Amino acid sequence: MKAAAGIGVATSISSVLGAQPANVRQAAPPDAIAAKIQIGSRIQAAHPREETTLRLGGMGDNYHMTWTADDRQLVAVCDGLGWVENPKDFYNSRLYTITDGPIDARFHEVEHYPELPGLLNSENIERYYGFGTIALDGRIVQFLSTPNHQFSRDNFAPWPDARFVGAKLIYTSDKGRIWRNQDGSTPVTWERWQDRSKKNMLFYEEHQDAFSLLSVLQMGRDYQANKDGFVYVYAPNGNTDGTMNQLVMFRAPKSSIHDRTRYEFFAGIRPGGAARWTADIDARSVVHTFPSGWVNTSIHPWAWMPSVTYNAPLDVYMMASWGMGCAPDGSWFGRPSYLGLWVSKNPWGAWAQILEDTSWTPQNDAGARAFAPQISPKWISADGRSFWLVWSDFKKTGSAEDFTHLVKTEGTHATNSADTVKFFKKLGALMPYYALNTQRFDLVIA
Repeated sequence: MKAAAGIGVATSISSVLGAQPANVRQAAPPDAIAAKIQIGSRIQAAHPREETTLRLGGMGDNYHMTWTADDRQLVAVCDGLGWVENPKDFYNSRLYTITDGPIDARFHEVEHYPELPGLLNSENIERYYGFGTIALDGRIVQFLSTPNHQFSRDNFAPWPDARFVGAKLIYTSDKGRIWRNQDGSTPVTWERWQDRSKKNMLFYEEHQDAFSLLSVLQMGRDYQANKDGFVYVYAPNGNTDGTMNQLVMFRAPKSSIHDRTRYEFFAGIRPGGAARWTADIDARSVVHTFPSGWVNTSIHPWAWMPSVTYNAPLDVYMMASWGMGCAPDGSWFGRPSYLGLWVSKNPWGAWAQILEDTSWTPQNDAGARAFAPQISPKWISADGRSFWLVWSDFKKTGSAEDFTHLVKTEGTHATNSADTVKFFKKLGALMPYYALNTQRFDLVIA
């Protein structure tokens, strides 16, 4: 019976999509079909529409997105110059608004967002990266991750044991005019390396460095599709292959997202599918396990940060996540990334996979090094049958020698804002898709 179901689905998908690359698994195997039946999902596959790919410019990565009450999208930008025509600084973290749809998108800096410039060779740089961001009942809340070390001044490289070890929360209740620390104080404080602790960070040096890289579930405009009063947040369970590919999560009452004492951590699924929650972070359980072999061991471990968005027309949760395509020596972006898409009837799963691409190369570009996929919470079709995926790309158009020469001659000597901006403009010419890229995905419905 299961085999017959698998053949039927494969046939219907093939007729809709045509032949697919060998690295892309669209048709669900029988065990995945059984999982879909269990969670009540009619979605069988997701089809990337390569001809819809748009290169929307800017400079940066990660692009965590949220949908505000006034119908804008906010996008967090890390390590880049953004869309400013004449940038004055390079930023570790910046926030932009996106108006209109993907085809006619316009970008504007969020005024009054706390300044966090990223001078390359300054011992004073604090390094916080704006990841999970949520528009919530008129507020904007953002989680910023921090690594354990500064970059070396001598060789423009991180320390050998560099990794993300903590996260800070900031928020605004007046559309971004005044930003506050977790405790409500203002202005935002960028704690120095030696001053960070469990008292001023939301998470800091937890077991396995869990909850250092946070992604927030998106549920419609200003989180209005939410019905149970909780915000759901996801993270890798650590910084190694075997923990980073484990997904963990917590939830918090919407009115208390800034209060760590109100957090409840996922602790397993009860009979019947309801989640079990605990206040004890060390009693947490793994929500989902992604494939192993996709976590780098140099630079800093970085993979498996999910993007989870509620698809209201289909009443289903969609998750995109990615694994790092490592070089033989464990360094990052040595080969194309892994892209996966999953669906569930609950924020905590069970998750059924609808797409697996073990060599993610948008527009069939063999040189692509796409990473950090984000599902746009606003750019979902009215019937829920298509959505837009956003990502950045580490592809280099110049030679490795060109890249190394630029870093050594200009990157290591950039000690002020003007030099840093000049360096990254030149770097952008070698990495033209280190920018906001987007593409439509169509869902195949049984």
